[in-house]
Amino acid sequence: MKELSIDLNANEGISLYEQIYTYIKREIHSQNLKKGDKLPSTRGLAKHLSVSRSTVIMAYDQLVSEGYIYGKLNSGYYVSDVNELFNITINKPVSVIEPKKSDRYQYDFSPGGVNLSEFPVNIWRRLTKNVLNDDNRELFNSGDGKGDYEFRESIAGYLHHSRGVKCLPEQIIIGAGNDYLLPIIIQLLGAKSIYAMEECSYIKASKIIRSLEKKVCEIPMDKEGMSVESLAKTPANIAYVMPSHQFPTGIVMPVKRRNELLRWASERDDRYIIEDDYDSEFRYRGKPIPSLQGQDTADKVIYIGTFSKAIAPAIRMSYAVLPQSLLKAYDGMIGFYSCSVSRIDQRIVNAFISEGHYERHLNRMRAAYKAKHDLIIELLKPFLAKFELSGDYSGTHILLTSKEKIEDRELVKIALASGVRVYPLSDFMLEPKGKCYTVIIGYASIEADMIEAGIELLSKSWLK
Repeated sequence: MKELSIDLNANEGISLYEQIYTYIKREIHSQNLKKGDKLPSTRGLAKHLSVSRSTVIMAYDQLVSEGYIYGKLNSGYYVSDVNELFNITINKPVSVIEPKKSDRYQYDFSPGGVNLSEFPVNIWRRLTKNVLNDDNRELFNSGDGKGDYEFRESIAGYLHHSRGVKCLPEQIIIGAGNDYLLPIIIQLLGAKSIYAMEECSYIKASKIIRSLEKKVCEIPMDKEGMSVESLAKTPANIAYVMPSHQFPTGIVMPVKRRNELLRWASERDDRYIIEDDYDSEFRYRGKPIPSLQGQDTADKVIYIGTFSKAIAPAIRMSYAVLPQSLLKAYDGMIGFYSCSVSRIDQRIVNAFISEGHYERHLNRMRAAYKAKHDLIIELLKPFLAKFELSGDYSGTHILLTSKEKIEDRELVKIALASGVRVYPLSDFMLEPKGKCYTVIIGYASIEADMIEAGIELLSKSWLK
């Protein structure tokens, strides 16, 4: 096993996980770390560097997602074969705003990430041990290309009672994250399809669609979400929406607008809606918002969900629910694909759901996020004279809009100067358009005491 002597600097203006990530990536490029070299365990490296284990996990997860390292169950992390990457310029992980070295921040209100302190490590360890200890030799075969049937049954049952999704296990596809499933859906929908997305949306989805040489039409939004009237004037036949909690604005699409969107889709055979239900579990007032798919009577909604936000990003497990009308096309065009998720991991998550741990975990996460949500809302009350607050009561971030018309990037710059990192809404615009005065403040991965300290610094810099 290779020892890693990383000189971390908490005052460098770069998060500790990014410093670990960059160091390991550079060592791989310089071939100081070679194919097959074993890395220290996350627990061991965290202890060696005197950082939290979650910091190391985030760095390793980023390296895994980019293909630099890979994990072996009950063995550890190893360096991948990346010879073809040695001449490529080393980049840092993609982030909304990358602070310069001269910038300093102690508190990061990222809209991404999860509260890893709530991860049920002991339960996960026990379930993993049970799955591997049982006589489950069949798990080492390739299995069903859509995912294990028993697991898809569990997902179908969960989606029905929690999200109102109407589906059979046959309609569900398991994949290694939305990054894997979205290209499959795009392939399924045909070469001539044109996509519509809200003008402020999930940028990564837009990049994936465009990377596959598909046209994306930018659709204006109002307080109810995507304008269906504007959508109807475009050549788009596929609408990508997040109706239960739009990212990043937090808009919840009301029933009337949902019906308009479903009506638009039903007017032509080639029209479909992709419903990304990325964090619908986290709502803090009233009942959860039902899925758009559950309202669909014309078989027009493709539903996408993920376990990454509710459990942990490293799970890398998402699912898509296809309309019945697309199942035959899927079998003919894509049915030969193998499932990209390990059957062992599927069995573990299936046990996590079927034994009731998932539901209890979600309840704990809701309570933890609600406590942070309520704290941050209370702390932001003095800001309301100069800012308008929106996007609250669900998800894991809120938005502040300057009443004095201070641009979002200027607000970010002022915050960074005081040691706090917030995020400009303009970075989530599909195309640059005019001035933006809104910043995003996330609270999933930051602890309560750090929230208080960070908001105190924002108060001193923004309200002076």
